[in-house]
Amino acid sequence: MTSPRANRPLLEVDGLRVEFPTRRGTLVAVDGVSFHIDPGEVLGVVGESGAGKSLTGAAIIGLIEPPGRIAGGRVTLDGRRIDDLPYEEMRRIRGRQIGAVFQDPLTSLNPLYTIGRQLVETICTHLDVTPQQARARAITLLQEVGITAAERRIDHYPHQFSGGMRQRVVIALALCANPRLIIADEPTTALDVSIQAQIIALLKKLCREHGAAVMLVTHDMGVIAETADRVAVMYAGRIAEIGPVRDVIKRPKHPYTIGLMGSIPTIGRNVERLTQIDGAMPRLDAIPPGCAFNPRCPKAFDRCRGERPEAMAIEHGQVACWLYANGRMGER
Repeated sequence: MTSPRANRPLLEVDGLRVEFPTRRGTLVAVDGVSFHIDPGEVLGVVGESGAGKSLTGAAIIGLIEPPGRIAGGRVTLDGRRIDDLPYEEMRRIRGRQIGAVFQDPLTSLNPLYTIGRQLVETICTHLDVTPQQARARAITLLQEVGITAAERRIDHYPHQFSGGMRQRVVIALALCANPRLIIADEPTTALDVSIQAQIIALLKKLCREHGAAVMLVTHDMGVIAETADRVAVMYAGRIAEIGPVRDVIKRPKHPYTIGLMGSIPTIGRNVERLTQIDGAMPRLDAIPPGCAFNPRCPKAFDRCRGERPEAMAIEHGQVACWLYANGRMGER
């Protein structure tokens, strides 16, 4: 008999809202975002700069910089609510149950300490092991992430590693305590294309072997296509579309997603011009009424300009678009 826990999503985000109070009013950066991630699943979160992708990840791991704050919604990890925990309690969860890999590895590594010291301290903080056992585990992790001569390099400092190697060290750091969930925020953006592919393959392999789920935040649809099981497309702080990666890439539904997919060159397909989405994402203090995408949308009609669409169920996922209301399936 399967236990209820086995069928439960590892991470559930329900109606998450992140606000930034200012002298001119409150800016809503993440507005009612809901999704889940199952154990062992990779969820890609994609969108333009300013869409709210990184803030969503930061809110989940309790790293919203003041005066920003979580103003609504719930974040539940393995059945336990974590968005309202005291700082110290959330700090214990970070690292032990949730690992993080950020865009710039130098923000995660202390330049004054050897990588061995940083790995050993993290392991000893979260696991009941001796320093000798922690060092042995650190060496094993470095070997797993592809650091050659790990027994020697464990005593090197971050500046003695290349960018790609530093990112491997950060992945090892994220995996130190065998977390259930890893938040990877643009983990390959600062790296060469060839190194990007290696890091993505490594992240997939390690998460599969360690049984961790991944929230992969990126603006690169190529990375999503190679890595994710499902993808959430964000626009102006909301999820425009979410579904299995193959469906979203091959048969996008939301006009914004259609534009994103059409702007990507495809090998073997001859087109004179790629699709262009006119305009730019609105500023947080100038988000239009109705659907935030309506000023740029070629299929917008009156309802789009006055009423905000909520997520609607479609074949294999959800889409927030009035074209799909009442089973119309985008005939306009």
